[in-house]
Amino acid sequence: MIPTWYVTFEIRQRGILPRQRSPRETRTFATEDEAKSFARAKLDEGLSVFAGTINPHVPRRVIPASDIQAWLGDGGPPPPSEAPSIE
Repeated sequence: MIPTWYVTFEIRQRGILPRQRSPRETRTFATEDEAKSFARAKLDEGLSVFAGTINPHVPRRVIPASDIQAWLGDGGPPPPSEAPSIE
């Protein structure tokens, strides 16, 4: 199956680095459920996580770190695309 989702997470720094940086690693997944499971595990480790779909997958989704909890269903406000309409 072709990967359609990615999860990017920070890597804990080891040793002494000459300058401040934020190293990250990305993993790809065939399904959103697999991506969510992996993202939840990294979040439980206390790491900063964001996710999204890989181009040319449609609809394109990007889940910033600030919306990861809502995407995982752990609370927080719903993503804008899922917010109820006010009429």
